[in-house]
Formats: sequence, structure tokens, C-alpha cells
Amino acid sequence: MSQDREPLYIQIQNHFKQLIASRQLKEDDRIPTEKELIDQFQVSRITVANALAELAGEGWIYRIPGRGSYVKGVPEKYISGNPVSLVSEAKSSSAPKIGLVFPSIEDYFAIQMVRGIRSALSGSKYSLVVMFTYNSKELEKEAIRELRSTTDGLIIFPVDAEVYSEEIIALKMQNYPFVLLDRHLPGVETNVVLSDPALGSILAVDHLWELGHRNIAICSDSPIPTVTVDERIQGYNEALKNKGAMINPALILTDFSIPTGRSRTDHPLYRFLKSRMATAFIALNCKLGVNLWSMAKEMGLDVPGDLSIVTFDNPSPMLEELSVFTYIDQSEEEMGREAARLLLDILEGNIKDVKYTKRIFKPRLVIHHTTGPV
Repeated sequence: MSQDREPLYIQIQNHFKQLIASRQLKEDDRIPTEKELIDQFQVSRITVANALAELAGEGWIYRIPGRGSYVKGVPEKYISGNPVSLVSEAKSSSAPKIGLVFPSIEDYFAIQMVRGIRSALSGSKYSLVVMFTYNSKELEKEAIRELRSTTDGLIIFPVDAEVYSEEIIALKMQNYPFVLLDRHLPGVETNVVLSDPALGSILAVDHLWELGHRNIAICSDSPIPTVTVDERIQGYNEALKNKGAMINPALILTDFSIPTGRSRTDHPLYRFLKSRMATAFIALNCKLGVNLWSMAKEMGLDVPGDLSIVTFDNPSPMLEELSVFTYIDQSEEEMGREAARLLLDILEGNIKDVKYTKRIFKPRLVIHHTTGPV
């Protein structure tokens, strides 16, 4: 497959880069609204949203919530003798491309995964085109539709959803090359790379059980039940059953969102922590683990003296204070690298006699200072 044009959101980026570099738009000039840009370029909302996000990320514009986007100027790295000589950082428009459909980059887990993908593609002829879905099913549909027509293959990190994405099913039916990352579709064969979700929970329960914990809570802030969450809870149940323990439904906490703001005393998770029903918690993502830790500190509880916390994924090795967490390492950078390698093998015809490939990584427990004896 050969693609002869840049994705639409890159075209919009380059349009504004040229206007800013040529001083047709000056510092603090207002950028048209998303609705105006949709009408001007006849594109979807996700195309405009990704174009503006990339321009802001690279330092061309700045955004004021509730007011709009404004010109910041030409970033320092583009100023070298001839500032109007601007091209996309991607390879030429005729070069082969791989699309990445990804929720967002908000934590170290996501950063590592994207780093692995970029690493695998660095020596190839393919450039990487990224579109963020912000965990919206509608934006995921739009991203897949746009990238399908401008790229040679896709890596997709599916959004949280109760039903399968019809766009992903359509890719499968059309034999379009793609790889799912971190999540699979039960009962539907696809190329997929993920970490064993049930095993991660088993490792966490086993560790806490050895420390003497018998009231172990597992919690997820996912707004809807997902395959990954379900399988992690299945692993939790399996580990407890193997130890002859009763499953207490009150210790499976899923019906809440991460608390925001300074006052969190009315949040169900805060009240549950205060009740001391559990002596240990397994958080199904690192952001939730950090919130558990900070709420415990707010109410004067010592971690791990009063309660232990295991979180999936490292909250952030970039922040020294948070490097104390005991966590489930899912090898996210290697998962991203493997997903890209698998797609390259498919595109180059290196995989024969196998219709679909499923590569499962074994997670490992990394013990630090948020877990201790009861």
C-alpha cells in the first residue's frame, strides 16, 4: 500500500506553522475555534483536536481553557537562519506510514509504551502518525477512519467500552493490517500484544498474602467494565480461591471515579479507607494507586504500617517521592516495541502460515516500600 498525502491533521498543523513562521499570524493572535476549523477544512472534530494538541505540544500555540487557542510563536528549535523553512517531523508525504491510535500520554506507562513503538520503527522506512482518542469511543472511530486511508497499518490501544468497536471489526473484515495493544477482543481473533492481566493480580495477592494480609481490596476507577479490568479481577478471585479464602464482594471496588479537588472526604473510596475494612489495596492503575496513597496520608494512616498498596504500573520513576511504590511491571516499553515489530513483520510479509498472532508478556512484581506486614 502506498500513501500519497499527509494525514489531514498534519496538513492543518503545517498550514498554521507556515502562517506563524511568515508572520501572517503574530504572537497572541487568536486561532480560529474548533468549530470554525472544522468548517474551514471540512474535517472531523478529532482531526482538529489532534492538530491543535500537536501545535500546542510543539510550542507553536498556547491554549486558555474556556477562551481558545493563541499564537505563541516559532519554537526555538525551528529558528536557524531560515525560519520559514518548515516541514513536518514525519518523513515525506509519500513515505510509508504506520498509524497509532492511542488514548493519551498522561503517565509513565503511556510514555514508555510510545517510546517502545518509536524505537522499533526508528530504523525502518515507516514514519509514525499518532492520533489521540482521549478514551472516547467516537473519537476512536474518527481516528481509525482517517488513518486507515493515509497509513499502511495501524497499532490500536482500544478505548474503554462495553461493546466491541465496529471500526476495529471492519478492519478485520477488510484484512487491513493492524495490531491491538494492551487489550484484546474475547472471542475475536486479531493480532494483539498485551501483558497477562490475571497473572498481575495473582502476583499482587500472593505477595500481600505472604505478608499476612487477609482482607485485600481490589479497586478500579474505570467508568465501565472493560476486558482488562474483568480479567484482573478474575485473577484476584482465582488467587484467593487457591488459598481457600472466601471472596468478599465488598472488597471489590469498581463503582467510582478518581476523586478530584481538595475536599475528598465524601468520596466513597475515602470512606472505605477510613472504615479500615481492608488492610491492603490493589489499584488497577498507577494514577489510582497514587490517589489511594495520598488519601491515606490525608487521614493520618501510615503506608505500609497501617495499610499496604500495590499498584499496576510504576506511578512515575521521574518523581523520587513516588518511587517507593510496590507495583506490577507490565514491560510496557517492550510491549510497544513488540507491537510495532509485529506490524512491521505483517507489512513486510515476514509472517507466513499464521493468520493472527497473540503475544502475551508475563508481568513481574517489583517490591518497594508501600507494602509491609499487617
